[in-house]
Amino acid sequence: MSDHDVSDLSPRERGRIIKTAVSPRPIAWISTRGPDGVDNLAPFSAYNYVSSAEPVVSFSVPAGDRDELKDTPRNVLETGEFAVNVATEALAEEMDATSASLSADESEFDFAGVERAPCATIDASRVAGAAVTMECTLYGTMTVHDRLLTLGDVRHVHVDESVQTDGKIDATKLETVGRLGGPYYTDSDPIELERQF
Repeated sequence: MSDHDVSDLSPRERGRIIKTAVSPRPIAWISTRGPDGVDNLAPFSAYNYVSSAEPVVSFSVPAGDRDELKDTPRNVLETGEFAVNVATEALAEEMDATSASLSADESEFDFAGVERAPCATIDASRVAGAAVTMECTLYGTMTVHDRLLTLGDVRHVHVDESVQTDGKIDATKLETVGRLGGPYYTDSDPIELERQF
């Protein structure tokens, strides 16, 4: 057993432990449209839901001045809108390709060959082949140490019929992809253990 006081570890060591221990991490494949009209698409694994009765989702990125932020959080702050496309096995390679560092005037949709579809309630494109997409408006942000936490109110949901049973989303049909520590991904095959309580 190896024990560590977190204050004795370097930031890199702390990050490696937390990103590996908190896994698998769901992936928000976030699409936005910049003020200049360029469609942006990028995956984020520091992501989860915050509330469900009034759905709110969150994702975090390295904090910094607005001009230092990645395209996605900067677009969200400037437009107040974003879409979370659920990352699944069928589109895993395309999702990974959209993590490339491109200039703000280049679209990851085009770079990775991802087909667009219009969103219903926000001015952004969504991933046409995504099994689930949640259209969000900005609820708020907060800085937590070195991260900018962004929260979005879910306003509209697209759910493909292929992942539904009797008109309801079916977890056994939604083949999500998650992040592990380092460069690794994982799938969502259920194990032989069902929740009892």
